[in-house]
Amino acid sequence: MKTTGYAAHDHQSPLVPYQFERRALRDNDVAIEILYCGVCHSDLHTTRNDWGFTQYPIVPGHEIVGRVIDTGAHAHRYQCGDLVAVGCLVDSCMECDQCRKGEEQLCREEVTETYAGEDRISGEVTQGGYARHIVVREEFVLRIPPGLDIASAGPLLCAGITTWSPLQTWGVTSGSRVAVIGLGGLGHMAVKLAAALGAHVTVISRTDNKRDDAMALGADALLVSSDDQAMAAAADSFDLIIDTVPVRHDLKPYVPLLDIDATLVLVGQLGPVEVIDTMPIVAGRRRIAGSPMGGIRETQQLLDFCAEHQVLPEVEMIRMDQINDAFARLEKADVRYRFVIDMSTLPDAAPAD
Repeated sequence: MKTTGYAAHDHQSPLVPYQFERRALRDNDVAIEILYCGVCHSDLHTTRNDWGFTQYPIVPGHEIVGRVIDTGAHAHRYQCGDLVAVGCLVDSCMECDQCRKGEEQLCREEVTETYAGEDRISGEVTQGGYARHIVVREEFVLRIPPGLDIASAGPLLCAGITTWSPLQTWGVTSGSRVAVIGLGGLGHMAVKLAAALGAHVTVISRTDNKRDDAMALGADALLVSSDDQAMAAAADSFDLIIDTVPVRHDLKPYVPLLDIDATLVLVGQLGPVEVIDTMPIVAGRRRIAGSPMGGIRETQQLLDFCAEHQVLPEVEMIRMDQINDAFARLEKADVRYRFVIDMSTLPDAAPAD
């Protein structure tokens, strides 16, 4: 199937219209017309080749909401016209211990990511959701529940599940004491979801400037990390700290904020961390952990929870031809809190590559 998208052709050039082929439907595939696609910081990193593995041309996008337009011969979970979603994963081995328990994101044989991955059968580079259509194995397609706003739902497929998964892993419930470091795309979803679960939520920020925003999102308090006195008074205060900061930063100030047996989980930063003092970790039986996105079952639970509790990301809708400006603003952290592309603005035709 020929389709149209926006692609990066090297690490320096802007994204441009691009015509390419989606694979023919396999027996267990679903073909989707994409209606909306969120813009993730990972999209920017990949197009810039910040992680060193990008193969060009690359079509980003893994926060996809759309409508089923065709199904393979043995694909029976969805029918044409169903509203569906696709997140960061489009395939895994489905046979290892992690896949069998619904943790496909931890597949022993490695997952196939929605874009910049390797198709498990053809070996081709996967292309993402900045496009008119996508073809995905049906087990990795999610159902949009009634009542969920499809125009805003896209970022739940990445920012949402990336923060929901640690909330579930570490058993956050009513009365849990949760802190969130950073109030960007990931951080604002962590605040909203933790608050909806009934937790007492504190945003940790370098200044007091985001206090009003934090409270509006559902936080109960804001802790200024540059205030040594306030940080000392907050020692042993939290059961879980979710660190959403996407750049290298010092973890040392945050470890003493953990209570005994509590966890600081990294969901934003990929790369080296500053050397930390192990004394408070050992003395308090504290943990520093990491967490990627969740599996398919957990992501469907998130969508259902958000529909029931009307938890949605704060988004700014853009046209497809505004993506390069959006990337420039993303580099400056000039978005509150997530861009979403209205894919109806994508031109029907694009130059062939």
